[in-house]
Formats: sequence, structure tokens, C-alpha cells
Amino acid sequence: MNIHDQLFQGTKICLTPIDHEKDPEVAARWTQDAEYQRMLNSDLVRPLSPFQVKKQFETLEKEAEESNNQFYYAVRTLEAPDRPERLVGFAHLYWIEWVHGAGMIQLGIGDAADRCQGYASEILRLMLRYAFMELNLFRLGALIPEYNLPALRLFQKAGFVEEVRRREALNRYGKRWDHLQLGLLGDDWKASQATD
Repeated sequence: MNIHDQLFQGTKICLTPIDHEKDPEVAARWTQDAEYQRMLNSDLVRPLSPFQVKKQFETLEKEAEESNNQFYYAVRTLEAPDRPERLVGFAHLYWIEWVHGAGMIQLGIGDAADRCQGYASEILRLMLRYAFMELNLFRLGALIPEYNLPALRLFQKAGFVEEVRRREALNRYGKRWDHLQLGLLGDDWKASQATD
């Protein structure tokens, strides 16, 4: 890694601010997908209107500005001659405790057709570099439902290890599931980058 490395752009996607005019319409469609919502968190699943999503974005940005302990990025494909840039997901660093150098990470790809395209691994790679090299965090954690196997594989491949298992904490699909907290130390991530 050097000073010329792009912080917010990969080969397929880029991390950008929220577009309050266009993004709520797209993100509201994602809330219609119960599977997408269940993979991300343990909250109640419900569809939202573009207006409701826009309000959520505004609240998120206000909280980030006031607390200075979170960063939220829209994830867009890179523009090419044969295709325009478009919103495909999000990346969120949150619960940052600056005194401890610790935070949490969450990411999501909205449309099922955009999953398994390499976007998530590129988002995670950019966010880890941002968290550990730019923000100088010491560790990151991620909360992942046991049934979200693609996310578990993605984070484990990046070096995250299981640290906490809340047994049968989630009730989804008519079954009880464990809720996992994975963690990655910045030193471990940096060592893995030196061997790549």
C-alpha cells in the first residue's frame, strides 16, 4: 500500500456519499426483499417508501455528523461507456470508539442480481483499508446471522474470526439461529496484506 492507492474506488465499484434525490427510490425497492433485510439485521422486516428511506438517510447523516463515530457510504458501480453508474449497495462503519480504536462494519448488496459479482469482496477490501490505514482503527467487528453463509464466508476469507456466538438469539424462517460476532485486528489485517 502506498499513498497513491485509491481510498474509495476499486476496479468494479466506488464508495460515494448518499444521493438524496436518486438513492431513496432504489433503496426502497430493496426493502421489498425480505431475504435482503433478514440477512442484514435482526430488526422487523417491513417495506419502506422512498420518503421513509430518505428520512432514514437524513437521520443517519445527522447522527454521523453529531456523534463523529460512524461513516456511511453508498456503493456504486463504476461508469463505463456501455453502462451508467448505479447504486448497488452500502458500506457502514459504526459504533466507533475512538479511544479504543474499535468499530463495527456492515455492508450490503441490494439486488439479488448484483450479488456474487465480486462487489462485496471489493467493498470489504476498500473499507478495511479505510478503517485500518486512514482512520487508524485497531480492530473491527461484524454482526452476522448464522444463516447468512455468504457473509460469513466473505468476512472469514478477509481474516475475521468468530469471537462471540449468541446461541439461538434469532428467530427466522421458523427456526432459532445463532447470532455471531466476528472480529479482525488491524495488525492481523496488515500482516495479511504484506503477504499478498
